[in-house]
Amino acid sequence: MTTDHETFPGGIRNLLPQYQKRRSLLTHHIGEELPALDVDFKKLATQLLPPQINPRPEGLSRVAKKRHMLLGELPGQTELALLHGLLISHLRKHTYPDHAPALFRRLWTKEEDWLLDHLPTRWLISAIITFAEHGQDEADRKLAQSFNILFSLMKIYEAERAFSGLPAQKPFKIADRNKSPLPMGMKDFSVLQGDLETHLLAPLWRDSKHAPATGRLARHLLTLLNGDDGTVFRRFALMRQSAKNAR
Repeated sequence: MTTDHETFPGGIRNLLPQYQKRRSLLTHHIGEELPALDVDFKKLATQLLPPQINPRPEGLSRVAKKRHMLLGELPGQTELALLHGLLISHLRKHTYPDHAPALFRRLWTKEEDWLLDHLPTRWLISAIITFAEHGQDEADRKLAQSFNILFSLMKIYEAERAFSGLPAQKPFKIADRNKSPLPMGMKDFSVLQGDLETHLLAPLWRDSKHAPATGRLARHLLTLLNGDDGTVFRRFALMRQSAKNAR
């Protein structure tokens, strides 16, 4: 039953058509197929990408459109980085080339060092999220799903935070706190004594030790997260330190 008080009229089930639409097959023309499973990754890592041609040519397949978009996102990168992006784009769909999951896993097995050193962080996040559905080991899939939830909620929260008018590096003032209750009856979070960050992040580091394909990637991302000065975790740390200093 739909009410005027629902965030999503008709219920969460009504989001499914939109979810399904965004996961439709990436169609391609002849010659645009993914490379074979035994492709030479080292060779691709030496082949620089051509510049993006604008405006985008007409009549492109969905795969060619995705390649064109990636050329704009990965300037100065190589064909190996672009292959990684194309694999993730395919694997986010309901239907994809049969060998795409194995090719993605082989890429991370053979070229993990290169990928960690050369890919932008955004693509490392996309990579671990892809393992949530396509990891072979249950520990990898479970850990990747946890990262999917973590980074998705961070993106939603940080997008809303941007409307506060404050930069990501600027903590809120404790004196400005609105004391209205949290939604869904959740208990309030204590800035000084709260350990929610610990209970959220520490298990991810712990579980990474038992995830053969995603463990190193997970720890790399957590290290980057710890060093980023524009996260909610850093702002809470600054607010906590400010409160302690005031005491």
